[in-house]
Amino acid sequence: MRTIGTAAFGLRAPIFKQGDDVASIVTNLILDSGLTVKDKDIVAITEAVMGRVQGNYATIDEIATDIKRLTNNAESIGVVFPIFSRNRFAILLRGIAKATKRVVVLLSTPTDEVGNVCKNHPFTGMNYDEYYKSIIEEENTIAEIYISNDIKTLKDKNIDAFIASDIHTKDITKQKLLNYFDNVIDLTDILHNKSEYGLLGSNKATENTVKLFPSESYCSKIINTIQQNILNKTGKHIEVMIYGDGCFKDPVGGIWEFADPVVSPAFTDGLNGTPNELKLKYLADNKFHNLSGTELQTAIKNEIQQKDSILKGQMSSQGTTPRRITDLLGSLCDLISGSGDKGTPIVYIQGYFDNFATE
Repeated sequence: MRTIGTAAFGLRAPIFKQGDDVASIVTNLILDSGLTVKDKDIVAITEAVMGRVQGNYATIDEIATDIKRLTNNAESIGVVFPIFSRNRFAILLRGIAKATKRVVVLLSTPTDEVGNVCKNHPFTGMNYDEYYKSIIEEENTIAEIYISNDIKTLKDKNIDAFIASDIHTKDITKQKLLNYFDNVIDLTDILHNKSEYGLLGSNKATENTVKLFPSESYCSKIINTIQQNILNKTGKHIEVMIYGDGCFKDPVGGIWEFADPVVSPAFTDGLNGTPNELKLKYLADNKFHNLSGTELQTAIKNEIQQKDSILKGQMSSQGTTPRRITDLLGSLCDLISGSGDKGTPIVYIQGYFDNFATE
């Protein structure tokens, strides 16, 4: 039995710039890392690298121009349920304000969809109703802020067009708006020509630009190239993925760390699906409760080796995580790389597909 199971390593990388050969750089980082490459190893690259290398940026003026086109030069725009974020939404709001004469913002309560509070944010101290109002007014645009979960709050407010500005619930919000109003778009519609995600998942780059979430087609090309590079140089078949935000909730602040449209915009075929695992403590406490020591370990190993290819619904798998493999890996990678100065935007994972019976 191996005494080390899953191990993940953050690989320090150069600062990526637009046009860099990211596939070659990542390949060389793996080969120079000192790690022994094995079949079924996984390398994951943060979406921030992909967006920068692709040069997938947009200016405030570009955002404003596209909004004018999509809303037929609406003189008033309703912004519905944006998240409360200086990094994620504030600069988008500036672009919206430049596109019209009046912006009416409907903020959800008591939190946005990912758990940020509007007033006296526990980590930033921000009052987002006041902050968003100030951004709009800085563009010489009239600002109105409402705090409510009821879309009907915006009825009779003389609004010409609406932007469903939430992330994972945008389709629901958009449909609710269409029940009462015409001329409704969402964030994916804006600058859709630059990315299939539009403004969804964008991050502030400078005071006047955002980095868009990387396109799936570009990411797919890169991951397949890296996979082939490693196969050519080592004879080993690894899996590759691009990752964004992980899917976990901060227990103190109550913030769900998932402001990207998806955890992974692209991944190789071996990362499809969900884990198919037995719950070891269930086996030890039930089927093999009368065994101990080496006899217990041997029985559990045999059970793992003979397990069904699909364990869904079986009591022996209760309590295991029924999430997609890429979502689980995204959380792991996001925690390892962090969002600050660690300098490890590439994560290398070994032993993820191993189990208690692996020799």
